[in-house]
Parts: sequence; structure tokens; C-alpha cells
Amino acid sequence: MPNDAITLQPDACWRAMRARDARFDGRFFIGVTSTGVYCRPVCRVRMPRRENCLFFGHAAQAEGAGFRPCLRCRPELAPGAQSWSIQDASATLARQAARLLDEPEAWGDAAPSVDLLAAKLGISDRHVRRIFEAQFGVSPLQYLQTRRLLTAKQLLADTDLPITQVALISGYASVRRFNAAFVAHYGLNPTQLRRSGSSRTAAGGGGTLVRLGYRPPYDAAAMLGFFSRRLISAIEFVAVQQDCMRLGRTFRIETGGKTHTGWLVGEFDEARSQVLLRVSGSLREVLPLVIRRLRAALDLDADPQAINAVLHGAFPHGDGLRVPGALDGYELAVRAVLGQQITVAAARTLAQRLVDRFGEPIETPWPELTRLFPAPAVLAQAEGDALGQLGIVKQRQAAIVGIARAVSERRIALHGGADVDATVAALKELPGIGDWTAQYIAMRALRWPDAFPAGDVALHKALGVQQDKNPARAAEVASQAWKPWRSYAVIRAWANLAPTLATACAALPPEGASVALGRPGGN
Repeated sequence: MPNDAITLQPDACWRAMRARDARFDGRFFIGVTSTGVYCRPVCRVRMPRRENCLFFGHAAQAEGAGFRPCLRCRPELAPGAQSWSIQDASATLARQAARLLDEPEAWGDAAPSVDLLAAKLGISDRHVRRIFEAQFGVSPLQYLQTRRLLTAKQLLADTDLPITQVALISGYASVRRFNAAFVAHYGLNPTQLRRSGSSRTAAGGGGTLVRLGYRPPYDAAAMLGFFSRRLISAIEFVAVQQDCMRLGRTFRIETGGKTHTGWLVGEFDEARSQVLLRVSGSLREVLPLVIRRLRAALDLDADPQAINAVLHGAFPHGDGLRVPGALDGYELAVRAVLGQQITVAAARTLAQRLVDRFGEPIETPWPELTRLFPAPAVLAQAEGDALGQLGIVKQRQAAIVGIARAVSERRIALHGGADVDATVAALKELPGIGDWTAQYIAMRALRWPDAFPAGDVALHKALGVQQDKNPARAAEVASQAWKPWRSYAVIRAWANLAPTLATACAALPPEGASVALGRPGGN
């Protein structure tokens, strides 16, 4: 089922709604004319009459039609939309515009606007409005308004943050504007919406608790297995047990000229297709950014139905696999460099030494979490001798310092809102960064679904092209059938090298494995 309201099939939407099928969560919303409320397809309220239902591809469309969000199923918890196209240029531009509006870090310290959006896309503001309204049925500002209001609604329902702070971190310049928008859209003020007892304190470590939805199928064990194999003590932990699948991290966010540090813990609730996110009080001021980054790290916004429609024929056993992301793109890039030409275990040893030597201590209620990954400014000033003493060779030293300086000086941004082509090109200009590493960073840090490290030897083996005269070219040719989901195809191809799907992600190649497995240098 396409994600565009214009092409939604009402009868198919009705059937998915009646089945409360979580696979369609966030792919469409239902406006109930008898109540004036719009819901997710997984809503557990009494089923409305068919003639009272209108179907919308986006929450902004439902709100534009005058519906207000359901207080029970809470549309703000639905996973986001990730529709991609390689055929319709206007649709691609409109979806990229929505991607930028969904990504707070794409704007730096500036407030999002149609003029800035047009500048980022390289087109006129009039053209942005035209293609956006044709694709989504609402203007970019209406889309952004809905995004901000739903963010605020989640913070009001799940936290005890002061309303003034909720307004500011949701993107409003003043409480007066926030209150006016809230009343205009939802028919009640923020204080009325905040339910008594809505603020929760997470058990086993404290902090603020929020819920994040995703669409099944989702192989949580494989995702946590991937992170577990690369685990660095003191900054992260992973627990995979029959009754608990959880990961924890220390965390640093720099935004608005301020640095925020703290911890987060995410626990899978597979029965509800949710992740329960616990966040330290020190990060509450940047909670929307933390939520966005964890969604990216766990790939919670992926649309398995769209991806599987393209990949299932070639990779029938990987329908639940997602692309492991990163909470911090800079950290991912450094760890990718450390993994060049060596095994996962050796790369983890080097990363552990780096954290032990340069990481900043932090106090948390979790005994496993005691340090932060070294800040960009710290590694940017690292002496070659200090890095060499950790066992890092000179070429890797130059690459690490180069990445740290580029990030610290804001010459490179490594997050989901960055320009992919420009960032990949900038990375490859740094010492010691070749195409494999740049594509790997694009896949995991930039969240680009069509990244493809064509020179990867493990990928060649999985695709059966290792004996070809030019295996990279053969892999590239084969990959054309998997556009625009080649990142997911790579994960599935690597997983096919594992003996069982349960250990698939634990057996994925290390960062830079294309070199370690025999390809000449360059990463």
C-alpha cells in the first residue's frame, strides 16, 4: 500500500484497520467523522462504522482536514514514513523535503523555513510548495506544524517537563504561539491535555520514560547481536535474554552552542511493537533529538512491507533485519576507521583503549555506564604518539584526527539530515577514507537506504561474484534490482554468510572488512 494519500485504497485501509495490523502503523491514519478524532490503524478503541472513516497518508493531512489526534492510540507514537523513489523526480524531491523537516539536526542553529528548505534542495521556494502539496496534500509549514505539535503532545503525555520547556524544545519561539497552535489544532490547551499521572519514572535506573513504535517484523535479537559484538565497555551495554532485550548508552549531544551529556536505555516490547526509552534527566532538554537519534540507531522508521517487496525474492530469510544505525555519526566514523584491515575483536580492543585513554568519566545509575566516547575536540588535538601507544597505525591516526577536526569545525555533519553525496565526497577527501568506509558511514550514520559498498569482499562472496574479473562491477550491476533499498540488501547479503539467522548480525563483517578480507588498501 503506498504511503501517499492520493493513492491510498480505502478498502485495503479498512481491512488493515479491522485487523489492527501493526505492519501498517504510521503508513496511514483514520479520521472518524463522528468523533472528529484521527487514529492509527492499531488503535484499540471500538471500531467505528465504515461510512464514518476517512483515510489519510500523513498525520498532517488528517489535522489539515480538521481532525485532532486520538488520546488513546496517540498518533505521535507511530513510526515515521520512509518512502523512496528512483523514478519520479518531483516525488523524490518532496520526500527529501519531508525527510529534512523530520530531522531537527539538518538545520543547525537555524529555524526551519520554506526558504531554507528550498536552498537545501537547490530549487525555488515556489517549486518546493508546489511539489510538496502535490505529494502530501499539505504545505511544508503545515507538515512541520503537525510534527512539532505531535512532538509536544508526546512530551506532555510522557514527561513532567514544564510546558514552557515543552514549547521551546518542540520548536516554538514562544509559549504564546505554542498555546495558540495547540488550541487551534486540538481544541484544548496543553494543560488540559496533560493527564494526571502522565509523568513516569523508569524502573531500574530512573529517568524519563517515552514509548517509540515500530512496524513488525523486526528481528530485535539480530539487531542487539550486531551491537553486542562491537560493544565497548563503560560506554554501552547489551542484554539479550528471553524476557529482556535491552541496550544502554552514555551519550553526548551538542546543539545550540551547548553540550548535553547523559545516558539512555532502550528496551524492546515486542508484544506491542514498541521500544521503551529511558532517558536521564540531564538530556530532557534535548529529548526530541534523543528520540530521533535512537529511532535512527535502531531503524525504527523502516517500512518492512516496501523493503520486502523489493528484496524478498533475492533474500527471502531477512525480512526482519534492519540496518543498524548510530547514536553518534562521528563516533561511528571513528570506529569504522579503527576497524579497517583488522577483525571485529581487534577493532573493539582498539576502540576500548581509545575510550579508556580519552573518554570523559560520567556518573550514571547504571554500573555498566561510566564513560563517554572521546569528544571530537579531544581527538582533534590528539598527538600521534598518544594514539600510536594504543596500537593505532599512522594511517588510521591521520584519519581519526581528520574526522574529529572536520566534525569539530563543522565542516562535516554526520547525521540523517546531511546531504549524502556531498558528505560522502567530503569524507573521501580526508586521509585514510576510501569508498568502502564512506559508503559504510552513509549506510549507518547518514541513514541512507541506498548506500552500497560495491568493493566489499564479503559482499562479493555472499553474491557469488568473487570469481568475476571485476567483482565490484558485478556487485554494482546486481544491486540495481535492489534500488532504493541497497543498504538493506547489504545487511541481508552479509547475513546469508551466517549459519543461522539467529546469529546473522553477530557474524556481519567488521568495519573496513573489505580490506581485511583481501581487497587492496584504500579505506
